[in-house]
Amino acid sequence: MPPSVDLVPRSGATVTPGGLVEADLAISEGRIAAIGPIGEIAAAEEIQIRGLTVLPGVIDTQVHFREPGLTHKEDLASGTLAAIKGGVTTIFEMPNTTPPTTTAEALADKLRRAEGRAWCDHAFFVGATEENAEELRYLEQLPGCAGVKMFMGSSTGTLLVGEDEGVEAVLRSGRRRIAVHSEDEARLR
Repeated sequence: MPPSVDLVPRSGATVTPGGLVEADLAISEGRIAAIGPIGEIAAAEEIQIRGLTVLPGVIDTQVHFREPGLTHKEDLASGTLAAIKGGVTTIFEMPNTTPPTTTAEALADKLRRAEGRAWCDHAFFVGATEENAEELRYLEQLPGCAGVKMFMGSSTGTLLVGEDEGVEAVLRSGRRRIAVHSEDEARLR
């Protein structure tokens, strides 16, 4: 633990991997430096939180911020601000934007758009298509990529992998897990 910290919330009911415990927290530079009986420590601020519950930040693995393309609905800045207001510290954004995130260039564009505007940690899914199936093994490894998302039911642009051959090609392409919307396109039509 650092010799001084920014904030010490004291005596909160804290959710830990071992269960709910009453604990003090030491927070330094926006990160938890210690959990437990902190004792006397130099802190810029100390607050009593007895009766309150301290939860770990939530990771939302499926958000739709619609940037680029439909920012009148929501964008990266407003969506991530809303996320942190709700206790979400990390988001994984879906690829069904306009244009869809299906290339290295589209992923890089989203990362640039998030720079200095995203209020929480973030990564972006790359959308699987029959056209980019062979490139997915490369795309899924790019910095800022949360993984591959495959839509087996209608979605934005070319983000439909509705036939068994295309699904197999996508599944054979990479090494990471793939998030799947597993609707039956024929039934949806």
